[in-house]
Parts: sequence; structure tokens; C-alpha cells
Amino acid sequence: MRAAIVIGTGLIGTSAALALAGRGVQVYLEDHDPTQARTAAALGAGTDEAPAGPVDLAIIAVPPAHVAATLAEAQRRELARGYLDVASVKGGPRRELEALGCDLSHYIGTHPMAGRERSGPMAGTADLFEGRPWVLTPTRETDTEVLNLALELVSLCRAVPVVMDADAHDRAVALVSHTPQLVSSMVAARLAGADETAVRLCGQGILDVTRIAASDPRMWIDILSANPGPVADVLAEVAADLDETVQSLRSLQSADEDKRRGGVTGIEDVLRRGNTGRARVPGKHGAAPTAYETVTVSIGDEPGQLARIFADAGRVGVNIEDVRIEHATGQQAGLIQLTVEPKSVPGLTVALRERGWSLRP
Repeated sequence: MRAAIVIGTGLIGTSAALALAGRGVQVYLEDHDPTQARTAAALGAGTDEAPAGPVDLAIIAVPPAHVAATLAEAQRRELARGYLDVASVKGGPRRELEALGCDLSHYIGTHPMAGRERSGPMAGTADLFEGRPWVLTPTRETDTEVLNLALELVSLCRAVPVVMDADAHDRAVALVSHTPQLVSSMVAARLAGADETAVRLCGQGILDVTRIAASDPRMWIDILSANPGPVADVLAEVAADLDETVQSLRSLQSADEDKRRGGVTGIEDVLRRGNTGRARVPGKHGAAPTAYETVTVSIGDEPGQLARIFADAGRVGVNIEDVRIEHATGQQAGLIQLTVEPKSVPGLTVALRERGWSLRP
């Protein structure tokens, strides 16, 4: 791939452009808001000038509702040899493209499974897709050259290609992406009118659950409007679990011992099913779940503390798989949880204590 055009310079489009430009591809940027394209260009994502002729690949990075019209216009202008979109819904846009009479042999629907709570070109990063799944939805009509261009894009962005049927993809993202967004927002909404005393008690659990609730509502309205049925199906199942859990909790208040036991059984059932589901979530780089252990260290809120603890772990050859910081309310200190392989724990704990760190159970 020598040249590509990115139409839509939001988070995903700009991130893809940054990744391609960083690997020597000539990238052209286009957006309905020229200011967005100029911003992305200033970040090093490419040029906002128009290409002199057809490029290798056109990347349509616009909301699902605008994919078909944008791609049809790009094909009319003969912008590229191949076309793909990166919208988070695949079935609906493809059916709209068919209705518009677009050339589907030179198109493939794709979806990189990566994102952030922030949007716009300023949120873009060249490494956004590294190690993340990137879904490709080819059909019998898809030209081999276009599929190869899509695979090259995925490779240049250092993502992991996953081939799926478009409608199967939409059902999958309803479960693993769209429904979690709504549930996170619903939990966070409870905080909007909560007493300030309660809000001050927020800890790591509520931070984890509500992180994605900070996302742009306008973006999510576009996404959910394109995939309402599958999301509603998953939410209906969640609602059934919620109803049963509410009844179980009410039973725990009963004076009847049998009802209380039934309540305990109901709560235990949903918690254990949660354990089972969580254990299936892929681990690092999409690999099978791995059992890690956590080393918890007290850390001061001072410049250089994080760099020092990472360096101390590196000196003894320990790779930190994940990290989490829990701040202590009202104090200039907190706890940092270092997730490492079990075999690394003894050596790491000894090394950290020798270097003056205070470890917690």
C-alpha cells in the first residue's frame, strides 16, 4: 500500500491515518468539517490536500448512518482501488450499499475493536489498534485484492484480523460493547442525583464500572440507532437477571428462613455465573485468559514515583502485565496494584522491599 485516503478524521480515522503515515504510507485526509482534517494533518496523520488520482485504499471512518452515502460518493469520484469502512455496525450499512447499487466487489466492511472515552482527532493515537481484534466481513463478492488491502491495513496498524459474518458481528458487539456502554451509563446515572456524602465514597469499583460512561452521547446514539435489535435482546436478558436478583434481595429481608435461603441461592447463582463469564474474557493481546497475581504497593503522590517502581521491577526482569492505581481519599498517597505472572511474585516482592517500597497484603 503506497497511498490511502481517510474520510472522517475522528478518533478512529485519525488513529488509522497516524499508524499508516508512521509506516510510510502517503495519507490524504478528508472530513465534512475541514477544521477536523487540518487538525489531524497538523498531528502528522497526513495531508488535507486532495490526491491527484486514485489511491490504493479509501477508509470510510464516519458514523454508521453515513457510511453508505459517503462510500457511494467516494466510488462515484473513483477515489481508490478498494474501499472499506470502520463503523461499529456492519449489517445495516451493507444492506444500504446494496440498495444504492454500489460496487460491492471493491468494498469490505471492517470494524477495529478499539476506542477511547474521548473523541475527535486530538484523541487519536498511532498505537490505538495494537494487539486489538480488527473484524473483517468479506462476502463471496469481495475481490481478493480488496481483502488483501484490508489485511495490509490491519497489519500496518498492528491489529489482529478476525473474519466474521456481518450480522454475527452485530450480535457480538451488542453483547461485548454496546450493552456494556448502556449499563455503565445507567449505573453512572444513579450518581447524578446522589447525596454528595455518598459520591465521596466512590472507590475503584465504581470507577471501573463507569469509566466508559464518560463517552460522547452523540456518538453512541449513532451506534445504537444502527444496532437496536441485538442490543435490546441482550438488555432483555440482563433485565431478567435484574428482576430475579431484586426478588432474591427482597427474600433476604424475609423472616421466613426458606425464603432467605432461596434469596442466598439466587444471589450466589448470578455471582457465580458472573465468575464464569469473566473467566472467558481474553487476556493480554487477545490470548486465552491467564491467571495472574497482584502485588500491591503503597506509593506517594509525587513526581517520578511510577517511573521508579516500573524501573525497579524491570531491574529484576519482571514484566508488568497490567497496573491499577487506587488513590487514598484525602491523602497524598495511594496503592498501586502490579499484575504479574505468579512465578514473578517472590522475586518482585523481595526486590521492592530492598528498594524501600512498602508492600500491602
